[in-house]
Amino acid sequence: MLARKSIIPEEYVLARIAAENLRKPRIRDRPRKARFIAKNGACNLAHKNIREQGRFLQDIFTTLVDLKWRHTLVIFTMSFLCSWLLFAMMWWLVAFAHGDMDPSTENPSNSTKWTPCVTCVRSFTSAFLFSIEVQVTIGFGGRMMTEECPLAITVLILQNIVGLIINAVMLGCIFMKTAQAHRRAETLIFSRQAVIAVRNGKLCFMFRVGDLRKSMIISASVRIQVVRKTTTPEGEVIPIHQVDIPVDNPIESNNIFLVAPLIICHVIDKQSPLYDISASDLALQDLELIVILEGVVETTGITTQARTSYVAEEILWGHRFVPIVTEEEGVYSVDYSKFGNTVKVAAPRCSARELDEKPSILIQTLQKSELSHQNSLRKRNSMRRNNSIRRSNSMRRTNSSLIVPKVQFITPEGSQSASET
Repeated sequence: MLARKSIIPEEYVLARIAAENLRKPRIRDRPRKARFIAKNGACNLAHKNIREQGRFLQDIFTTLVDLKWRHTLVIFTMSFLCSWLLFAMMWWLVAFAHGDMDPSTENPSNSTKWTPCVTCVRSFTSAFLFSIEVQVTIGFGGRMMTEECPLAITVLILQNIVGLIINAVMLGCIFMKTAQAHRRAETLIFSRQAVIAVRNGKLCFMFRVGDLRKSMIISASVRIQVVRKTTTPEGEVIPIHQVDIPVDNPIESNNIFLVAPLIICHVIDKQSPLYDISASDLALQDLELIVILEGVVETTGITTQARTSYVAEEILWGHRFVPIVTEEEGVYSVDYSKFGNTVKVAAPRCSARELDEKPSILIQTLQKSELSHQNSLRKRNSMRRNNSIRRSNSMRRTNSSLIVPKVQFITPEGSQSASET
């Protein structure tokens, strides 16, 4: 506005705006890396340019099970309709070839007695109804086979065999879709965030897992993999490099007893991919930790698998999960409302390598946390003491205001003497 009125030269205004823009720091958000495994366990992977599509038809049962429900229901309905129509056409051809469609056979003369292949089949509609009765074994009683046509008996046997095969395949497909293993995995839950804290003098990566059902997962085991983009010394770029990391489990079989929510711990040691990562470096790392829980469903005996993943933004450094299992009236109670709650604890901000090289860092961190805890307790006690003193003073004031003052009545001497006489 000032430049338009020629009060301030336009060159000066442009130079000033450019200088202000240079002083302002430009912060660009780091592009988020695509997850390999979503939080619900789905794989974020798209298959493209598959030329040999016929391989899926070689395993037709698995292909039918993997289809969506709407596609499966359409195939289920069309398979029965097509088989009924196909055999209806065959029954109609048998009746037509035998002459059952001839109007003269409906009212034969007394001298000749006509025996059809299938009684009451005079049109394609009646043949279609008879095909349904044969395959579904309804048997209304109006239409039935006779021993006049051997070809009709062959068609009857063939339709029964085809109908049994269709029933077995389609009903088995529906059963497998309803009893798939990932349905049981819906009640296996993981904490939304993972934590890194000190446990037994070591930095540990921890997360919580639980089962919402009372029926247990038999032989449950947990595996952790780190997925990251790496480059070999030869210059080869591996976009999805998977590295297994061990889980701290005192049981040699590496199985867990998932009767209540458990905190799964991974000790960050020299073999861990997180050994050189500090708290400040964690936000800059393009890594993803995939957690896989496998086990056998107790009720069905089917092996199930639950998955989730944690990226760098979902790992809290210096936090710990709150306890959620308590004993109430002789029964252990689990409060799932606090399943993912964490509290901040003292933890060194350095990497596990630096902590192993300088153990004094852990001691100093614990001492600082102890001092801060003592100072907070002192402040809390002093605040409580001051509040108690203020309450006592206010109560004294209220009590003093409620005391009734003493009043003396002084009578004149004359009235006093008059009263005495």
